[in-house]
Parts: sequence; C-alpha cells; structure tokens
Amino acid sequence: MGNIVKTDCRHFLGDRPCRYHKKEGVKCSDCKYYDPIKTRILIIKLGAMGDVLRTTPTLKALKEKYKGCRITWVVDEESKELLMNNSYLDGILPYGPEALSHLLVEEFDLVINLDSLPRSACLASLTKGKKKLGFGLHKRGSVFPFNKEAEEWFRMGIDDDLKKRNRKTYQEIIFEIAGLKFKKEEPAVSLREEELNFANQFVKKYDLEGKKIIGLATGAGGRWELKKWTIEGYLKLIERIDKEIKNAKILLFGEREEVERNREIMERSRTPLINTGHRNTLREFLSLLNLCDLVVTGDTLALHATVALKKKIVVLFGPTSSSEIELYVRGEKIVPDMDCLCCYKETCDKHPNCMENISPGIVFQAVKKLL
Repeated sequence: MGNIVKTDCRHFLGDRPCRYHKKEGVKCSDCKYYDPIKTRILIIKLGAMGDVLRTTPTLKALKEKYKGCRITWVVDEESKELLMNNSYLDGILPYGPEALSHLLVEEFDLVINLDSLPRSACLASLTKGKKKLGFGLHKRGSVFPFNKEAEEWFRMGIDDDLKKRNRKTYQEIIFEIAGLKFKKEEPAVSLREEELNFANQFVKKYDLEGKKIIGLATGAGGRWELKKWTIEGYLKLIERIDKEIKNAKILLFGEREEVERNREIMERSRTPLINTGHRNTLREFLSLLNLCDLVVTGDTLALHATVALKKKIVVLFGPTSSSEIELYVRGEKIVPDMDCLCCYKETCDKHPNCMENISPGIVFQAVKKLL
C-alpha cells in the first residue's frame, strides 16, 4: 500500500515531494489531503497585460462550474506576474518553447483560447483537448471561431462598425465564449506581503499617511498616442484638485514612454507632485497603485489594474470602446460627444481630436463625485 502514487492529485508534483509530505510526512496511500483532479482546463490568453487582467474573472466562474478542476494558463512572459498569487489558478505556463513542448504532451478536458491572434489560435489548435472554445488556426493559416459563441467577438475584430455598435462588456463577451454566465465576477490581483511592505515604505518616505491619494496614469504606452489625454488637461485638473480637495496628494504613474511627459507635468505644475517613476517592477507598480483612493487614467493597463485592486476610478475614453469596460459601480467614464469615437486609430489628424475634447472641469467633477 505504501508504494501507491496518486498522480491525479492536484498536489502531486512529480519531480519532488508534495508540500504535505514535506510538512507532515504523509504518504499517497492514506493521505487525508488527496484531492483528485476531475477536469483539466487550459486558458490561452497571452497578452496584452490589461487584457490578461480583465480575463481573470473567468477563473472563479470556472472553478464553480467545474468542481475539482485544475486550471493552467498560458501567458506571455511579461504578463505572468499579473497572475501570480491568484488562488483560483493552479498553474502558469509562460509562452515559449517549454510551454509548447508541454502542450504537445498533456491532454486537457477543456481548452479555452480567448485570443484571436494567430499565435494564440495556433497554440489552441495544437493542444490536445476534448473540447475547445474560442479561437483556433485553420490548416490554411487563418483564425476561426471554435464555437458559435465566439463568432460575435471574431466578427468585431475584423469589422470596425460592429465593434463601434457593441454594447456588451468584455467580460460578458468572454463569459459567453467560455460557456459561463457572467455574475459580475471581478478581476483579481492579490498582493504579497513584501509588496505591501514596499508600498508602506513609500507611504513613510513621502508622508502619505492619512492623505487622500489620487493617482494620475498619464500615458498609454508607446503605441497608442491617441489614448493619451493632453498635458494641459492634466495640469488644469491638478490645479482644481489642489484647490478644492482637502488633504489631497497626487501621484504620477507612467512607463518608460511617459518619462518626458511626467517630467514636463512635474516642472509646469504649481502643485507639489510625487512621481512614482518608471523603474518599478510590475508588482511594485501594482502595490503603489493600491495606495490610491482614486485613479484617473486612459484605457490602458492602469485602468484594468485599478479595477482589479477595487479602487475608485475615472476613465478617459476616445479611440477605444467605453462599452467594453466594466467598472463594477466604482467609477465614472468620461466620453466626449463625437461621432468618430471608437475608431481604434493610433493617431488622428482631427483638431481638436477626441482626447483634446475632454474637459478638465468634467474630469474634476467626476473625481469630486467619487471622493
């Protein structure tokens, strides 16, 4: 009996003893922690980072629908830290040769690919799965929907008019694709103790204890210039916050692409600001964002991270869909009155363009309302 090895247990590691054997010396044959895997599920969602975060609500719903399931997620290396410490996720496979080798061997009961990118679709088609949902790659090299529920999202990806007319949130759409009922499940980020300590040190350094902390995520990465609000808009908003919101402290957030942008805001502002910098790790960025009582941002990673951290938020929309974004009753969407919104253009020759048409006064009123 002592030689029995239960390889179907979710705690079985294969190359080393499980944690319960190490901790208590238990054997497979009579282990009280034995937890057989009933359904093996693979999620393929490689990137971008914000999309990875806003896909995490599916994990809770899958765990509830498929009792005793094991969920593995294939994700880009740069995005894997967004999934760390998620209690609903059993395994993370960073996209690359190792992941491909693994997927050519293991068989899954359910494969869900929520990316219509060719590389994601290719992975889904190569993986052994009894049932597949989402998107695959045809032998002729084109992406196609595995199931009828994926057809709507597939068509929106190739038809700007359909994308513009859509009124469903991203979560509603992907839940339909995955065969789930959306019950307002939320994205999740679970910070570790060392990350919370990092944020606490930041609070001490800048004397933020007891302050009303407002974060301004001023950029949108290198690709989407049109998603950025104007520097003048941020400066006027900062002035109003300083004058009218008691005990407020403002943090600037940005990536490498926003170094000069945030430097200019710092130099031109008559209000003392705190620049969180661009050298923080992804998890450090999340821990600093978690300090905020409210965040003002465009449609970028900061939006999805703020929602996942359950913070109040004001989101500035222009070239991308405001309808797709679920704020869980903790935020306000600022959408200018223009016919050309949701164009998904990276640049624009209209003046004023959609982001230039966003009034600092309207943004401030949204901030004041939420605080």
